[in-house]
Amino acid sequence: MLRIFVDADACPVKEDIYKVAKRYRLPVVLVAAQRMRHPNEKWITLVEAGEGFDAADDYIAETVEWGDIVVTTDIPLAARCLEQEAWVLSPKGRIFDEESIGSTLGTRELMSHLRDLGMPTPGPAPFTVRDHSIFLGRLDQVIQQVKKAMRRRGIEDPFP
Repeated sequence: MLRIFVDADACPVKEDIYKVAKRYRLPVVLVAAQRMRHPNEKWITLVEAGEGFDAADDYIAETVEWGDIVVTTDIPLAARCLEQEAWVLSPKGRIFDEESIGSTLGTRELMSHLRDLGMPTPGPAPFTVRDHSIFLGRLDQVIQQVKKAMRRRGIEDPFP
C-alpha cells in the first residue's frame, strides 16, 4: 500500500504534502509527539506517538512497509525506514537510498563528534521557496518510482 508518512513535529512541507497527496489520492499519516492542527480530511491521519525521545521515530520505523514514502530530516530514522524498504526523502527534496545513507550517517556522526568536542559546526541552511519547489518535484518523482516498482511486482496501482 502506498502511504506517505510524515515525521510531522517540525516538518516545513506538510502543506506541500497535502497538495500532492490529494492529487494522487494518497493517504497521509502525520506522526507527532502530540496533537497538532491539520486539515480535516479522511485521507489524513494524525498519530500522537507520545513525548518519548524517539516515540514518533519508533512508530514510523515499526509501521512503514514496502511501498510507503517517509518524509523526515532525521537521518537515523531514514536509515531505519530504508531497512523496511520504504522510500525516504527530506523536506528539502533529498532522496535517501541504500547508496547514500551510509555516508550521510557518517557525516552526521562526525558533526556530532565535533560538537561534543566544542567545535562550532554549521547548522542547517534556512528553508527557502526554492526548497519547496525542489521538494514538490522530488515527491512527485518518488511517487512515480513507487508506482513503477509496484507494477514490476505485479501489484495493482491502488491510486491510478
